[in-house]
Amino acid sequence: MNNVDVDKLRKFVEDVKKDPTQALKKKSVEGSWVFEEGKPQFVAKLEYPNGGVTLSCELPPFAGGWGTSPDPIQYCLYGLAACFAATLMATATGEGIELRKLEVRAENEIDLHKNLGLSKDPIIKKVRLVVRADGPSEAEMQRLIKLAEERCPGVECVTSSIPFETSLEK
Repeated sequence: MNNVDVDKLRKFVEDVKKDPTQALKKKSVEGSWVFEEGKPQFVAKLEYPNGGVTLSCELPPFAGGWGTSPDPIQYCLYGLAACFAATLMATATGEGIELRKLEVRAENEIDLHKNLGLSKDPIIKKVRLVVRADGPSEAEMQRLIKLAEERCPGVECVTSSIPFETSLEK
């Protein structure tokens, strides 16, 4: 249903109920800066159970990029939109609710003064998701959207104060 493997979803829920440690996961992405002019500036290979994909990004052209690949903020917004869509669909599917359409647009408003070392003002002014869906009633969709807001790891990343650290390795 909804292009979600319902059996796997239900099994995972049951596994977590039996062993709460099954819900604890760790993700990582490792990439490298590319020093060749005119090429995307950062590349990373993302591995997943049935394969992998190489992603590249760079600064936007106004900030020193070449315009040959998305910028990092676009990937951030993509991740947020994809995470929210996946959370919403998993929530709907877990409740047996079928959707016929789901589109999510992630937007942000940024002020790059701090990024340029010209101010201490916050960089991110606003993040917004716009959801277009066809399925249950509007009231039911609003309920599902609220649940997705509460459950989405991507939303939590942009709305919560999360411990952050940087370390230098040789």
